[in-house]
Amino acid sequence: MRKKGRARLLFGGALLIVWLAPAIAFAEEAAEEVYREPWQATVGKAMAAGLAMGLSALGAGYAQAKIGSAGAGTLAERPEVSIWVITLQALPEIIVLLGFVAAIMLVGE
Repeated sequence: MRKKGRARLLFGGALLIVWLAPAIAFAEEAAEEVYREPWQATVGKAMAAGLAMGLSALGAGYAQAKIGSAGAGTLAERPEVSIWVITLQALPEIIVLLGFVAAIMLVGE
């Protein structure tokens, strides 16, 4: 039970940060016109891009660890489902690619 609570807290915190980081970056960009301090907008965008990339990579790594251990057990019992295990192992990489695209879009000018 305790692990489940920590995992939910970690996932919820990461999700909150991923949602808030781009909002903060764009708020800094809007504030750039008001305060005339463009370095703050640049720092906000860089932080948001780093969080988007880093947290998506952490999430994909966690998912791949769980899928990999379950897949190894499945392959020991049923080797004919190997293509499904490989496919499921590759799916979390899409999360990393989406985080990378989001980071590029945030930093791009």
